[in-house]
Amino acid sequence: MNTLTTRQRKYLKGLAHHLKPVVTIGGKGLTDAVVAELEQGVAHHELMKIKLPAGDKAEREALLQSASEAVNAAPVNLIGRTGVIFRAAKPSRFTLPAE
Repeated sequence: MNTLTTRQRKYLKGLAHHLKPVVTIGGKGLTDAVVAELEQGVAHHELMKIKLPAGDKAEREALLQSASEAVNAAPVNLIGRTGVIFRAAKPSRFTLPAE
């Protein structure tokens, strides 16, 4: 799953609001160890927050996109240095709204 509708993003952003970041990506970026932690976290949580390194917004957006693609998840939201990704499990705990 790599694309979400606007309605689905809004729904997931609401669910992610109270979550704490599970993985922090440091200055070295997406290392193998970070990707392994992302995979483990998204497999367990489905919806999770990621703390990104400082930099301009375009760099953070690109890093969130790369992190999502590395674990076959969909980027949901980016506010400041905190990003949210989602990958549905089978069966999923979340029922996404229809388009």
